[in-house]
Amino acid sequence: MGFDKGKGLPPPSPPVVPSNLVPEILEPIKKNTLLPMARRGSGTKGVKTHLLTNHFRVNFNNSNGHFFHYSVAITYEDGRPVEAKGIGRKILEKVQETYRTDLGSKYFAYDGEKTLFTVGALPSNKLDFSIVLEDTPSSRNNTGNASPNESNDADRKRSRRPNQSKKFMVEISYAARIPMQAIASALQGKETDYLQDAIRVLDVILRQSAARQGCLLVRQSFFHNDVQNFVHIGGGVTGVRGFHSSFRTTQGGLSLNIDTSTTMVVQPGHVVDFLLVNQNVKDPKYLDWNKDRRALKNLRVQVTPSNREYKITGLSEERCKDQMFTRNSKNEKGEVEEVQTTVYKYFTEFRGIPLRYSGDFPCINVGKPKRPTFIPIEHCELVSLQRYTKSLNSLQRASLVEKSRQRPPERMASLTNGLKKSNYNADLVLQESGVSIGSSFTQVEGRVLPAPRLKVGNGEEFQPRDGRWNFNYKKLVEPVTVTKWAVVNFSARCDTNRLISDLIRCGRMKGINVDPPYKVVFQEDPNYRGAPANIRVEKMFEQMQSELRKEGIEGKPKFILCILAEKKNSLVYGPWKRRNLVEEGIVTQCIAPTPKINDQYLTNVLLKINAKLGGLNSLLAMERSPRAMMPLVTQVPTFIVGMDVSHGSPGQSDIPSVAAVVGSIEWPLISKYRACVRTQSRKVEMIDNLFKPATNEKGEPVDDGIFSELLWDFYLSSKKRKPEHIIIFRDGVSESQFNQVLNIELDQMMQACKFVEENWEPKFTVIIAQKNHHTKFFQAEGPGNVPPGTIIDSKICHPRNNDFYLCAHNGMIGTTRPTHYHVLYDEIGFSTDDLQELVHSLSYVYQRSTTAISVVAPVCYAHLAAAQMGTVMKFEDMSLSETSLTHGGITIPGAVPVPPMPKLNVNVASSMFFC
Repeated sequence: MGFDKGKGLPPPSPPVVPSNLVPEILEPIKKNTLLPMARRGSGTKGVKTHLLTNHFRVNFNNSNGHFFHYSVAITYEDGRPVEAKGIGRKILEKVQETYRTDLGSKYFAYDGEKTLFTVGALPSNKLDFSIVLEDTPSSRNNTGNASPNESNDADRKRSRRPNQSKKFMVEISYAARIPMQAIASALQGKETDYLQDAIRVLDVILRQSAARQGCLLVRQSFFHNDVQNFVHIGGGVTGVRGFHSSFRTTQGGLSLNIDTSTTMVVQPGHVVDFLLVNQNVKDPKYLDWNKDRRALKNLRVQVTPSNREYKITGLSEERCKDQMFTRNSKNEKGEVEEVQTTVYKYFTEFRGIPLRYSGDFPCINVGKPKRPTFIPIEHCELVSLQRYTKSLNSLQRASLVEKSRQRPPERMASLTNGLKKSNYNADLVLQESGVSIGSSFTQVEGRVLPAPRLKVGNGEEFQPRDGRWNFNYKKLVEPVTVTKWAVVNFSARCDTNRLISDLIRCGRMKGINVDPPYKVVFQEDPNYRGAPANIRVEKMFEQMQSELRKEGIEGKPKFILCILAEKKNSLVYGPWKRRNLVEEGIVTQCIAPTPKINDQYLTNVLLKINAKLGGLNSLLAMERSPRAMMPLVTQVPTFIVGMDVSHGSPGQSDIPSVAAVVGSIEWPLISKYRACVRTQSRKVEMIDNLFKPATNEKGEPVDDGIFSELLWDFYLSSKKRKPEHIIIFRDGVSESQFNQVLNIELDQMMQACKFVEENWEPKFTVIIAQKNHHTKFFQAEGPGNVPPGTIIDSKICHPRNNDFYLCAHNGMIGTTRPTHYHVLYDEIGFSTDDLQELVHSLSYVYQRSTTAISVVAPVCYAHLAAAQMGTVMKFEDMSLSETSLTHGGITIPGAVPVPPMPKLNVNVASSMFFC
């Protein structure tokens, strides 16, 4: 049977069942669970090079011992569980200090919550302790509704004493035993059932060590409260440089991976100073206190002169001079009575504390909604190391990236100093476990692969040098002709006539024949500059259609060059893309040109335009060569797929996740792709619409899934040949999700193929691409980054699984971050060298640039498609009707409904609109 869009084989007629047949009860068929494949061997191609990596060897001498796992329950004296974060470590430290003999003189590692580990067993499987802590400073310490620093007799009787102690009950119960032999086996390159548990214990030991030094802990990273590590990135946000540490099993044994890490915290210091920079104003009288209320909520402040800490619950409704509260006071007869006064008067007259500027501003509220506690704002300082969890704006992101960069020598020095400062080998629990950590970077052997040969116009072939090339005196390999196009300008200050003439001139130099655009440049009506973005787009299209009709031009433009005033975060961008890609079916390129536009800038724009309109800028020589290498790809119909899921920014709970899958077209090309993008439930990483059986209007079975749509385009564009080999590149998943990729996503893709034709069994290869890791490589001799094409597949790689690190690009700034590739599944049967060469080559087919990129192009394209369609979703009406829910929206009882992704217009659906 041939490939028929939307249909599989017709269902067979049901068999006739005899009336006297007794059914046999059968056990359900269990599918075999796929696991990541084992390594077949190491590669040999390339020039060998000696490297260093930020892995530090772990030594071990206690293979016969055991870690003991205990559960910890902490309650108040009345039995209520303690839920306050951070207090657990103080309580357990007090237990260690007070009951050392009862604990058998053992040290323990506590995770700060409900788990504790020891080396060897405690004297009993269940131990109960009671300890007393001085009351920690918090808003619980005050029950009045004035100031936490009140000191008159009547108020003192109503409130707790400032240093009142509190009793806690601690129960430690045996949970499990973990043999340390698992670590000894890991040092020999073997994995056992208990290895991950043993590694977790070691990670907890390191986190406890950092916590005792007063560090902020963020997952497996820690940050010291040292101003030398702080960098201001604007808006009251500070970047803090710290360290990530994690134990890794490798071919060379167990190692500790240490890397620099950065997190964002709120700028510490006076509250008003933070608010001024947060809102970018110079005088407090211009502050928007409604915004300030949201910015300050739940932050911790230290109050002077008591130096006690409180959590901000809000701001007073009135300014300090006017905000009234009730306090108790003795009258002339010595009787206690309630008195109304202002916060300002209380502090300045009753307490004798002068207020310089707080009188005209709201007070900080650290009490409860019904029992507020007000403090003048100038007596509050934001505590250091409070995480900032909101999304950064584009300027903050750019500043953070620039200030976080470290060249290789600087990073190596920082890591060496960080390891020395941490002084892990002095930790008593680590000593008891027999573990010690080396101080030297691990030496590894890498190989530098040669760059693949590229083909450009006029049949010219060349080999890029240092991962880069250019189009000087070269033409594009498949240039398009740009006809019937228009230019629109959304109020950008730009010499559009010169821009157009330079674009036409540059295009001809690269082989692109750019016809003159429609005579009129469509300038935005100044009356609509301040209107909502969707109105501005609507009015621009009305203007364009009206003026084209006046010129006697029928039909739509095939291409529109859109000039925006803002380079980043333009509000017009999303509605503009939606109108063109969804409603009109017009290819569009947005630019935000600087006053000085050079030929390099225009060439980069032309590369995108050419790819979007169906051309190719360059391709691998092997794609069009009859004697091509890699016959498993070039001589057998091969479909290459890139997959990614975008989850939006922190704090956007109503924005769904966006799943994007791109697939190659026009085999034997592997440089041209199309995309399919769908929405799914927020924060869901597994793509759930790869295979989606349904029925059409005629009642026939169809597959409305993503994979079927891409397969159909491959089939039509490849002379109606179905792929025999399918290579999947998946981005954005962690090692704990590898089995889900194999047993959920891969299974869906296999089902999609079976739906097309029952006997069609293409061979699959599945590769994960990870950028979010902490392994870095350094040249053993020389200060620069490792050269492009550097590959490492031994010593620090997984002891069993098939993985490798590749630095395909030329790291010009900072320290090169390699991509970590994991080959989970390979039915095709690539040799190690061929597969590594294919991955390396796919870093050279990215049509938007003239450099090798850090990860394979299909993954980059999936990321771009998800991001671009994500901007479209931001401007969709998020209120769902019953109709929308029945046309592709997904909803789960009790969950936020997921609006469907707008369907791309058929005129652009198969284009590289995302390029």
